Amino acid sequence: LHELRKAGDGPLIFHSRSGELRVDRDDKNNLFFLDFPSRPAKAMDCPEVLLQGLGTTPRAVLASRDILAVFDNEEQIRALEPDFSLLRQLDCLGIIVTAPGTDVDFVSRFFFFSVGIDEDPVTGSAHCTLIPYWAGRIGKKELKARQVSRRGGELYCIDSGERVNIGGQAVLYQSGTLHLEGF
Repeated sequence: LHELRKAGDGPLIFHSRSGELRVDRDDKNNLFFLDFPSRPAKAMDCPEVLLQGLGTTPRAVLASRDILAVFDNEEQIRALEPDFSLLRQLDCLGIIVTAPGTDVDFVSRFFFFSVGIDEDPVTGSAHCTLIPYWAGRIGKKELKARQVSRRGGELYCIDSGERVNIGGQAVLYQSGTLHLEGF
């Protein structure tokens, strides 16, 4: 991370299939924030296979790209033991489960079985739906979240209307140098 900090004060910009992804540094809090489009969810009828696959009934069910199942408390989220053979029958990319947290604004887990990952440890794309939901529900634009998967992680979230910013700490995994000829 020290080397990334020496790269300049501007954002890091990645070009992806879904467009430009911008990463801003918050040096004061040692965080990196990614800027994503907001993906609000709308209420939907609860499919029976969702209830069977989760083994319990959520308080509310909403849909965006993913299905969002809202529960009453963190313990319910931690206790879920989904039946992925049933959940795979649903027509969605993944299932987000969420509830108010005990020491954070909200907790979540993300079951991303459509791409071969039963449970993703920490999921930025799911928070594109979670942030507008929780910002509207509790009336805050800045939220602290925890994904309570086995590995888990904490996220710092900002609702900016049509965009959301998702922040967290990062560890340098690998570095290298690329030499391009002919430019």
